[in-house]
Amino acid sequence: MSTVRGTGVVVTGAGGGIGAALARRFAAEGARVVVNDIDPGRAKAVADEIGATAVPGDASAVVEEARDALGGTVDVYCANAGLASPGDAFAGEEVWAAAWDVNVMAHVRAARALLPGWLERGSGRFVSTVSAAGLLTMVGAAPYSVSKHGAYAFAEWLSLTYRHRGLKVHAICPQGVRTDMLTAAGSAGELVLAPTAIEPEDVADALFEGIEADRFLILPHPEVAGYYRARASDPERWLNNMSHIQQKWEGTGQ
Repeated sequence: MSTVRGTGVVVTGAGGGIGAALARRFAAEGARVVVNDIDPGRAKAVADEIGATAVPGDASAVVEEARDALGGTVDVYCANAGLASPGDAFAGEEVWAAAWDVNVMAHVRAARALLPGWLERGSGRFVSTVSAAGLLTMVGAAPYSVSKHGAYAFAEWLSLTYRHRGLKVHAICPQGVRTDMLTAAGSAGELVLAPTAIEPEDVADALFEGIEADRFLILPHPEVAGYYRARASDPERWLNNMSHIQQKWEGTGQ
């Protein structure tokens, strides 16, 4: 794809799952890729595999080192690192704070570091791995659902605020994807997500189709569009249907 060939790309949380699939796809399309992951070994393994550069560490503070590794310019930033954070409204403060920090504030910090350069030159691309939970919700995962709503809202705000100044923003909102995060979702994931789970490579394909079409909202599970419309058009019915799923989950012993 000529759109990304030769560009400098950063993918956070790229030691496995969706992030690794994105890194592999960008590299295959001719981009120069920085692989970031909190686990140095996983970051290096993926980077070595695709001929990229590993920059391990906290996704919230990777921009400067990644920019240096790419020769001074980041063209595409994939805010992919995420935290599953199962739990209800009674989850501890530390659980809520961690979910908000990783799933929202890491995106804000990256944008804060990247926007001045992007706006000055009139181009840049911010890819936010959100989740269908950011459009809908997820049973058994209040911190995750709430923070993913925040991630989607921030991506939407970036797009409407800066698209006329050359910024491209994409919000990826898959349902179940066969990754460690699906496993971490436990019985709720098995009930809601596993039956229609897709591979990480399918998410990368959906992103690249969205880039080609210059589309903000990326839905690797197309049926999510229908759920989103139903939620907006008849909230009571949608909430009742979700309540039935909640009750079914509770009946399995959670």
